[in-house]
Amino acid sequence: MGRDPIRSRGERAETPLTAAIMAGRWIRAAAVDDERGRRWRANPDPYGRPATAGGPVSLHSGAAGIVLFFLELAAGTGHEAYLEDARAGARYLAATCSEQGDVSLHHGLAGAVLALTEAGWALGEERFEATAVAVADRIVRSARAFDGGGIGWSGDPTLRGDGGVVLGLLRAATALGVPAYEEMAVEAGRRIARLAGPREETATCPVLPGEAAAPGFLTGAAGTAFLLARLYAATGDRSFLDAAHRGAGVVRAASVATGHGAVIGDYLGYCSGSAGVARMFYELYRVTGDSGELDWVRRLAAGVRESGAPFRQTAGLWNVACQCCGTAGLIELYVGLWAATGEQEHLEFARRLADHLIGRATGYDDRGYRWYQAYRRQRPGEVSADTGYLTGAAGIGAALLHLDAAGQADRPRRVILLPDNPFPPIPLPAVALRRPAS
Repeated sequence: MGRDPIRSRGERAETPLTAAIMAGRWIRAAAVDDERGRRWRANPDPYGRPATAGGPVSLHSGAAGIVLFFLELAAGTGHEAYLEDARAGARYLAATCSEQGDVSLHHGLAGAVLALTEAGWALGEERFEATAVAVADRIVRSARAFDGGGIGWSGDPTLRGDGGVVLGLLRAATALGVPAYEEMAVEAGRRIARLAGPREETATCPVLPGEAAAPGFLTGAAGTAFLLARLYAATGDRSFLDAAHRGAGVVRAASVATGHGAVIGDYLGYCSGSAGVARMFYELYRVTGDSGELDWVRRLAAGVRESGAPFRQTAGLWNVACQCCGTAGLIELYVGLWAATGEQEHLEFARRLADHLIGRATGYDDRGYRWYQAYRRQRPGEVSADTGYLTGAAGIGAALLHLDAAGQADRPRRVILLPDNPFPPIPLPAVALRRPAS
């Protein structure tokens, strides 16, 4: 792996694109190649330990998420060398998926299906799409029946569990052209709809206390309601929408007014706070056209701004930069909301967030950019810098690339959004896409 073709050694990044390039340089330094392809160490620091044990193939902190980042970096820079990074990672995914037992979206095979599909498209290699089909078929075959009726995999209805698998299958059905995946997703979704409601029991996010999960996105009612709204869009079955509205009611009841905005408890990030919960309300707006749901997205966005985070550390956004709990997840919210509404204040705040995020990057040793953070709020002295998507530099770089794409109305490009991100995949307001380039 040679020197980066764009940035000179020791040069400080000044834009989201150059910061993403510098993040790519550091991730490249963590590569491990063997006969199966390429994986990346979660934490390449000497004696360093990763923030989580997400597994080498996972979307969360392994090869699947990093493959997506390099595909986007190639699109953002026009440099095909990054496609070689993605190709080597996709080879590793294809060679090792058979060893994986976890079928979830963020930690298992459903995330690998997404990465292999995107790699197949971008690289023009049918072998990766063929492997994606084989892995998705395996996910379908592994479903089991539960006492009380319905099918699923782990029994956990949240996005961290079966809800995420359902989202992955819905995406795969469209991307790979296999209707059977949607049929399985809908059948598993019916069980989740029966479980959804004001007394829904949720799993606990491993980095947050249990009370954060109940209304939250990744492990709580908001994510489940998001999924049910997505299933309503796919089927037109009103029972899914009714269940989604019940889940949204749980979230509204947990909200706290803050001046012109609102927050969910004291959490602000994607996994359990405003940045994730806003996705649920936007999905409800997207599938129903109810402007009241979009108003809730705006209220949550205003609540984050009013908190002062991340410019001052708060209980809801502490020393953390990543997509899961930190500033990168907030950038995704504001870029998405700008693309959905065209309201300039959201893009301006996303740029302020990016300036802050770039400013706190570590890159003094010519190895590229990484972000040291206390991933677990309850362990503030446990600091690490990771390479992965939800926990580290790949996801931070992806958020910066999405912001970079948002500033280019004359050269609109598709960005790769995870299945739980409902915002426009071309991050520009519709009016900008219709306006002829000057």
